Amino acid sequence: MAEEKKGFFSRLVAGLAKTRDAVVNGLDDLFNGPGDVDEDFYDELEEILITGDLGVRATEEILDELRDKVKENHVKNRGECRQLLIDSIKERMDLGEAAYEFEERPSVILLVVVNGVGKTTTAGKLAAQYQAQGKRVLIAAADTFRAAAIEQLTEWAERAKVPMVSTAQGGDPAAVVFDACTASKARRTDILICDTAGRLHNKKNLMEELKKINRVIDRELPDYGRETLLVLDGTTGQNALEQAREFRQVCDLSGIVLTKLDGTARGGIAVAIQAELGLPVKFIGVGEQIRDLRKFRSDEYVDALFVKPEESEEEEQNGEADTGSL
Repeated sequence: MAEEKKGFFSRLVAGLAKTRDAVVNGLDDLFNGPGDVDEDFYDELEEILITGDLGVRATEEILDELRDKVKENHVKNRGECRQLLIDSIKERMDLGEAAYEFEERPSVILLVVVNGVGKTTTAGKLAAQYQAQGKRVLIAAADTFRAAAIEQLTEWAERAKVPMVSTAQGGDPAAVVFDACTASKARRTDILICDTAGRLHNKKNLMEELKKINRVIDRELPDYGRETLLVLDGTTGQNALEQAREFRQVCDLSGIVLTKLDGTARGGIAVAIQAELGLPVKFIGVGEQIRDLRKFRSDEYVDALFVKPEESEEEEQNGEADTGSL
């Protein structure tokens, strides 16, 4: 029960503990240590950030920004660099006001991914959360490649009391999406969530399948907004970045869902993805419960990366109350 009462920020702090341990202890020693803000300082900082899987490019850009801010503010003390670093990362991770505009109009959320990263679970959690907000939600079980995906999504749909359109294993995914589009028009849904199969080892088939699905949506729901989200497993670190690169070659991605951050020391990958590919992380997952999937907020995320556990209670009291919603 105590765990259930924890707000999302506390769960995020706990979920990013492994990443924070890899980063913060080294930063504390660096920022609190003796010496000037010199090249040795920047070299040590670079090593710490790369260890946290922020990636080479992101780290270089962050350090360039930090150097500029240090010069502009005439900073001499290492300790003064900590907040400058945190603010710099927050600024580059901020999604802006338009990131979730699709929620303000009828929209289709298309989830793509390789199998085994929590895509179907993400579809179910999104459906349940949007349903709880009073939106009319429909799920299309278009991952017909795996029978387990259909069964799993059926359980989520029943649990969330969200209607679902599906077919037997091996059926035509585009046909499922067509039926779901028809149902969406009839029911005037706010959010249609399409769980599609991910078979990156066969790019040609994946590309053709996604093109076909997109043609169906364009034709049947021309006035709906569109979000194509790639679901990635945060525990895979730089491999997640490579998957994002490959998927970007076969479909027009609008954002990333980063799951399983509670089990990794590689939580900095969110920063790397945005720096390397310009793709915003729009949702993050830090556990198995419905409320453990949440919209990405740069302030929360970066604070959870750098905050000390004893500070999390104060941060939570100053933040918004957790309602279990997006």
